Amino acid sequence: MGETGRTSKRDAALRRCSWATGPDEAMRQYHDTEWGTPNHDSRSLFELLSLELMQSGLSWQTVLHKRPAFIKAFHNFDVHTVMDMDSHIDLLLLDAGIIRNRRKIQAIITNANAVAHLEDNGTSFATYVWRFVDGKPITNHFPDHSQSPCRTPLSDKMSKRMKEDGFSFVGPVVAYSFMEAAGLVNDHETACFRHQEL
Repeated sequence: MGETGRTSKRDAALRRCSWATGPDEAMRQYHDTEWGTPNHDSRSLFELLSLELMQSGLSWQTVLHKRPAFIKAFHNFDVHTVMDMDSHIDLLLLDAGIIRNRRKIQAIITNANAVAHLEDNGTSFATYVWRFVDGKPITNHFPDHSQSPCRTPLSDKMSKRMKEDGFSFVGPVVAYSFMEAAGLVNDHETACFRHQEL
């Protein structure tokens, strides 16, 4: 609301991915500042993985608007707190602010344990994740977001390895969405201002 007219005009003039051109300010903000930006923070990556698995079968817009409630319910996605939340599942299922799906909630707790296990063995979640792309983002060149894949051979490989390492609800489609969100893959449309920036 406090934007100047000039800032608003500049913002309106920016070319964005087609999925971020609607009236939803939260979607635009997420697109402009977070989606596809290389993320090397283990806590933040765990949050993104948790939100992506929650999104499975639903719209990202739904999950994004529930994000503050998820952050509160899962204690800012602190791995060492979440890993001990098995006894909280029934309570979480009463929380109308989040997506009340037992399997997905259990998966977040399971994944916190998997991340903690990695850390106990000297590997941060960020290091683990970025090894799949050899530490460097993959840049694709799709004129339209509808052309980007739902899964790739790399997301298949990532999914398989993560399951072997104790992660849950990380199929190839969830893995690819996570890769896009975390900036392991730059799938911004080629005309989007973020594609050039990244």
